[in-house]
Amino acid sequence: MPTRGKKYKNAIAAVDRQKMTDLNEALEKVLKVKFVQFDESVDIAVRLGVDPRHADQMVRSSVVLPNGTGKTARVLVFAKGDKEKEALNAGADYAGAEDLIEKIKGGWLEFDKTIATPDMMGEVGKIGRILGPRNLMPNAKLGTVTFDVERVVNEIKKGKVDFRVDKAGVVHGPMGKCSFGVEKLAENIATFIDKLIQLKPSTSKGIYLRAISVSSTMGPGFKVDPLQVRSLLK
Repeated sequence: MPTRGKKYKNAIAAVDRQKMTDLNEALEKVLKVKFVQFDESVDIAVRLGVDPRHADQMVRSSVVLPNGTGKTARVLVFAKGDKEKEALNAGADYAGAEDLIEKIKGGWLEFDKTIATPDMMGEVGKIGRILGPRNLMPNAKLGTVTFDVERVVNEIKKGKVDFRVDKAGVVHGPMGKCSFGVEKLAENIATFIDKLIQLKPSTSKGIYLRAISVSSTMGPGFKVDPLQVRSLLK
């Protein structure tokens, strides 16, 4: 078990981490116990009532947060001709075809998200072993294999978050920065949870939203009442 520092221990001494609260109160606690100088991200972890071992219960998608994530992603688009120009005009940081593929083969990875037009996937597949393990491979299920390049570039720049359930049935995602304040963070989280509910597999039985926790990058997690969040969405 990792050893916690003095600042961490002092920060959580005055709060009850085990008590399940509503979303706003949990976020207030996250901001209250912040003890580092930089503007931390606020993250969410949601345990779902699914079994990811079954393909029909795999929850994976993306969502555009209304207030963004507080970080502007560097976007690379694999495209040719007019679609390459469209990508750059939309704000992509890099766009190209075989030239970018060769550059990546040489070890260059100065980007955060990738998009590819369908006609480029044959070539992009050649660097799948490089992009795949880093979660940088364009994926049709996430909407990043498309001819609608302008729309997807804009979504990523505005704060599109990709997510997928892990082996333990938990979905993680960045919901913004501490500097956003409670209201904007709550709006982002509500949008994220709403998307998860829309994706509930028909084969998932029993309680779907089983547990929710919010935390800052360096801080402890605080439990959120899933029933309260559902009522908030309604």
